[in-house]
Amino acid sequence: MMTAGLALHTDKYQINMMYAHWINGSHNTKAVFEAYFRKLPFGNGYAVFAGLERIVNYIQSLSFSDDDIAYLAKQEEQYKPEFLEELRRFRFKGSIHAMKEGALVFPNEPLIRVEGTIFETQLVETAILNFMNFQTLIATKASRIRQVAGDDTLLEFGTRRAQEADAAVWGARAAYIAGFHATSNMLAGEKFGIPTKGTHAHSWVQTFRSEQEAFDIFAQVMPDQVTLLVDTFDTLKSGIPNAINTAKKLEAQGKRMNAIRLDSGDLAYLSIQARRMLDDAGLDYVRIVASNDLDEGTILDLKAQGAKIDTWGVGTQLITAADQPALGGVYKLVEREVDGKMVPTIKISANPEKVSTPGKKEVYRIISNGSGKAIADYICFPHEEMPPENGKLKLFNPLHPYMRKNVKNFEAVPMLTPIFIQGELVYELPQLEEIRAYHDTQLDQFWPEYLRKLNPEIYRVNLSEEVWEVKQRMMAELMEQSED
Repeated sequence: MMTAGLALHTDKYQINMMYAHWINGSHNTKAVFEAYFRKLPFGNGYAVFAGLERIVNYIQSLSFSDDDIAYLAKQEEQYKPEFLEELRRFRFKGSIHAMKEGALVFPNEPLIRVEGTIFETQLVETAILNFMNFQTLIATKASRIRQVAGDDTLLEFGTRRAQEADAAVWGARAAYIAGFHATSNMLAGEKFGIPTKGTHAHSWVQTFRSEQEAFDIFAQVMPDQVTLLVDTFDTLKSGIPNAINTAKKLEAQGKRMNAIRLDSGDLAYLSIQARRMLDDAGLDYVRIVASNDLDEGTILDLKAQGAKIDTWGVGTQLITAADQPALGGVYKLVEREVDGKMVPTIKISANPEKVSTPGKKEVYRIISNGSGKAIADYICFPHEEMPPENGKLKLFNPLHPYMRKNVKNFEAVPMLTPIFIQGELVYELPQLEEIRAYHDTQLDQFWPEYLRKLNPEIYRVNLSEEVWEVKQRMMAELMEQSED
């Protein structure tokens, strides 16, 4: 759960490559890596970047302990003692630029850029991808659910189904960034200040002689926080009538019951009947909470059926990203030092989508000054200048270069923010509420067609002409070499 002591949270081949570089004397060669993903998850129109806070904490505390060194000394590779001493002295001295958490992001654009020696940039790959991939995936799923839920309240209920404690806690944080309102996880509440919510289990009702007794005692203990689970025996014949009786007793004390919770059965039918029964009893203020393997699809379907649900408790499908359990983000070398100069490098693949884009790059979001909406993301080399005021920016599809568009009257917003410069943290981590607010402003920058759940419009991610030309040239040169 904590980020200290994670120097060995890496793949063994990273250590082996570091060792080979050290033996070769190339370990201080400068390198630039970029982390990105190739395909949007869930068939969504966008992803939500998350994981930066944990990456920052990881980099700040990155060092090899005596126990780590002792463990490495036992490996079959028989690393030289001098190499292990090099690791003992290791501190990250490189530079990192990244998207801000809560940003809307898209395929094949750098989300994180890491610059430094090959020794240090190689070491941090695994952990950075681990943190980025999981939290970005969960934040994207949560934002997708939020798009369907509208103004309804969303509760993260996934702890018991998460892949261990770290996933539960950091997943709750990712969901909160993207618009969930509270979590059931108390540790996430303590660690991050996320509001916590909870009701009671079926076992509470089963503990007592009757459902009515269970409800009444619960209400006596917490009269201002009463949400009753009504489906332990029979939702319509006993659960809701008993909850109404408890609510009336609370009214006699000048109190109000908060809600009932449905956790099984036909949620659309039961919520409609529950709403009628509560309203007929004069309890129109009592809300209806629903849980039970919900996701954006079931919520959308329930709303289409006229379900009278105010609050959604979403667990397994969110915290495990059940319909796509991995983001697939990658970390690729894009620039390396050769004879004292930094030169672009490219990875060629038989799969065209896996061909990397060479060179250290910046990402700009092109915002229309007229509408305030995003037009495209523009990827260019750092030395390239934006057109002067009122100038034209040429956008073209990198897969279909004949598809071109010139834009004017725009603002180019840089998306990669300096986080570490030469090992020093230069970025003040925002409060979680600030990240949520930033995510909301990001959503406001996009037209609804990019945000919709089904068949979203594809948002443009464009390369500058110079980046595109360098990529084409390098591919052609490498192909010619392979033919010789």
